[in-house]
Amino acid sequence: MTEVDHAQNDRKVIVRYRDVKKAFGDNVVLNDLNLNVHEGEKVALIGPSGSGKTTIIRMLMTLEEPTEGTIEVDGEMLWHKEVNGKLEPADEKHLRKVRGKIGMVFQQYNLFPHMSIIRNCTEAPIHVLGLSKEEATERAKQMLEKVGLSDKVDMYPSQLSGGQQQRVAIARSLVMQPKVLLFDEVTAALDPELVGEVLEVIKDIAAEGETTMMLITHEMDFARDVADRVLFLDNGLIAEHGTPHDVIENPTSDRLKSFLGRFNSSHA
Repeated sequence: MTEVDHAQNDRKVIVRYRDVKKAFGDNVVLNDLNLNVHEGEKVALIGPSGSGKTTIIRMLMTLEEPTEGTIEVDGEMLWHKEVNGKLEPADEKHLRKVRGKIGMVFQQYNLFPHMSIIRNCTEAPIHVLGLSKEEATERAKQMLEKVGLSDKVDMYPSQLSGGQQQRVAIARSLVMQPKVLLFDEVTAALDPELVGEVLEVIKDIAAEGETTMMLITHEMDFARDVADRVLFLDNGLIAEHGTPHDVIENPTSDRLKSFLGRFNSSHA
């Protein structure tokens, strides 16, 4: 399969999947994935349940190991190391090092309930990045201000709404200054009235242009607004890809038309 890439590929490749396959027994959930994601690019992954979207993200987060193929992050192999010119499986130390370049925002906020909001955002930069408490706190305050929560720093997760907790989770990821930030259906667990505030925060971060993002979403308007490129996955393959205008506004395959049609009718 040809490599799926952005037409304007003069920027550095941050994430590269090469001939990646993932199978659970006889069930192939991702087949022959070749994909480049460039610095600052925003890539939205859409498709029906079980199409392979989440597997792409989980392999990048080292939650699932590829059955075949290689993944690179910022020029470094993720699941492999080169030893004497040969690729060998990476050890835990190498996995941790490369994984440190990746930020993830999950459906569930995964905040520590016994820690204040500011401490939720400073634990990792202190213990993983080795920042001083002062430096981590300053960085965390900047990111909490960015997501509109500078007045909540001393509160605890239980005192915040679901939307606010998800915005804290986004700030916590940004504090680590990842090379790529992953969003996995981040509004799926939220009450409908709270979805907008989270999507607006992500749009604002995307508009700044610096952060490379991969986003799994079922919010088509959001994908249209935020993504440089949309990938439609079906049966473990990238069935269509292009600009949001190409993919969402002008679908060519019957499968994509059917997916968008079901989606539109159910979200009317």
